[in-house]
Amino acid sequence: MAITSPASYTVTRWSAPDGDWTEPDLHLFPQDGHRYEIVDGSLHVSPPSPEAHEATVRAVVTTLRSSAPPGWWVCDRVGIQMGESNLVPDVVVLRPRSSGSVWCDPADVALVVEIETPATRRFDRLLKPSLYAEAGIASFWRVEPGRATPLLHTYELSGDRYRPVHSIEGAEPVKLDAPYPMRIAPAAWL
Repeated sequence: MAITSPASYTVTRWSAPDGDWTEPDLHLFPQDGHRYEIVDGSLHVSPPSPEAHEATVRAVVTTLRSSAPPGWWVCDRVGIQMGESNLVPDVVVLRPRSSGSVWCDPADVALVVEIETPATRRFDRLLKPSLYAEAGIASFWRVEPGRATPLLHTYELSGDRYRPVHSIEGAEPVKLDAPYPMRIAPAAWL
């Protein structure tokens, strides 16, 4: 049995910035499934999402794309730069003629969607919606596990915060008008 000495290991080291975390610091991290985001200059790391979460992300993207008018973009994990914060929602709907930059301007974003996991529940329910609202993003959706099917909560911007509009669960399609007209049945996301 060969024993490898510690000297033969290659360890990548990094250090935290002297001040606030900024967008260029995010490039230090590997593409390892974790989600690295910055909130007001502080780093937030979420663990890799379970496969059920990823399947729901794909289903929501498919639903939104199938209803999108020409020129609208539906993307998963596109970053939004908002002042000292860099957030990465699960799904983003971009308006026509968006800038197309790596980090979107909130003015280009018509809708953000967060799909809850046990590790992100509080972040998705409390902190992220307040930052999206502060940035002026018109619509926010939050998807949580329901009793039998996913439960979709829709919100629209009212002043500087979101007001609830719908809570939708099940196989019966419900008509929504924002960010564009569509019919949604969360049971289809299973």
